[in-house]
Amino acid sequence: MKVRDYECDIQGIVNNSVYQNYLEHARHEYLQHNNVSFADMHNQGVDPVVARIDMAFKTPLKPGDVFVVKINVQKEGIKYVFHQAIYRKADMKLCLKARVDTVVVVDGKLTSSFPEFDKLVMNE
Repeated sequence: MKVRDYECDIQGIVNNSVYQNYLEHARHEYLQHNNVSFADMHNQGVDPVVARIDMAFKTPLKPGDVFVVKINVQKEGIKYVFHQAIYRKADMKLCLKARVDTVVVVDGKLTSSFPEFDKLVMNE
């Protein structure tokens, strides 16, 4: 992905709120890459939802920076934890580390396991 000018604040760096968009987009791309469709899940009454996000900012991204997001998925109880890291591609400098706790709701009820996400954990 590439930083767009309008994502930056007066300091000339990516605004902290924008990183959540980057993380969400990367998770969706990751799921699609692993043949998991949010639209299909929702149509079947399955909705993964974010329960908590913890972000640690390391190095700021600036306009025009190209970056990559690495993802690792773990299971902790009923949560699927997406460990995500954003790296500036030019020098692979760590820019942000995040932990995104998600839970899966099926037909309005919290579930302890979801096969499509369990496969993501097994693939790690």
